Amino acid sequence: MSVLIFDSNGELWYTRAKQLGLDYISMPYYIDDEEYYYDLGEKTDFRKFYDLVRSGKIPKTQALNPEDYKRILTPYFKAGEDVLYVSFSHRLSGTFQSLELALRELKEEFPERKCTVFNTNSISLGAGIQAEQAAVLKQNGASDEEILTFLRTFTNRVAVYFVVDDLMHLKRGGRCSGLAAVAGTLLGLKPMLSVGADGGLTVLSKLGGRKKAIRTLAEKVIGELQDEDKYPVYVVDADCREDGDALRDLILEKRPNANIVRQIVGPVIGSHCGPGTLGVIFVAEKRPVPLAE
Repeated sequence: MSVLIFDSNGELWYTRAKQLGLDYISMPYYIDDEEYYYDLGEKTDFRKFYDLVRSGKIPKTQALNPEDYKRILTPYFKAGEDVLYVSFSHRLSGTFQSLELALRELKEEFPERKCTVFNTNSISLGAGIQAEQAAVLKQNGASDEEILTFLRTFTNRVAVYFVVDDLMHLKRGGRCSGLAAVAGTLLGLKPMLSVGADGGLTVLSKLGGRKKAIRTLAEKVIGELQDEDKYPVYVVDADCREDGDALRDLILEKRPNANIVRQIVGPVIGSHCGPGTLGVIFVAEKRPVPLAE
């Protein structure tokens, strides 16, 4: 049985990761000329990060390089351990090209060791909930193949919906054109996005106003949530706690048995979506079907 790891772009809270015995790869971000690595919230100064972004500082993220991955994986291989890595979407970062290069070189040094990578085709807790459930299975004695078999089905049931407050953050990340970002911001539109089966981001609709956005996210959970007695519902916010709490309360009015976990969005994901983002991650019958824009 392999060591199970994920990465901090999965955003599972550090206490939950420790409880499950999950190791993780810390992903980097930069703001105000300083480099940080996200630690799943253990020592992260969320207030400092979001205050800097709101003041006009532009955060950046960067892919790890092959030497980073070799440094991370070598201790496992030296200890005679294989690795099962439940990763965030390969469509959303070039970091996995570096991982592939590192694994080729490590194969020469450790020919008997292997690193199996499961691409969740998701991001934030859309990836984290998959790592979480894989870890639960592992704690219950499941083999690597049993975990992978579960994930291949489970990944297609993880629904991710989120609404951003300012389109300019998506524009910097190449997720919408500059013209659309300016026009949308001026009109007060709040795009609702999801993660498709291929791991890419898709705009599902453009909502008018904050209250409409909160209500729409709640309706998604209320209408699509399945297995509420088995899996958590994650309600996340990027430094807009009151709105996140309001979203939680709307869900609980109609789905009072839902196990809702509230959490703040980490700086790496927050660098791309920006302050004011709200999201829901839960288990549905299937992933959202992208609609024509």
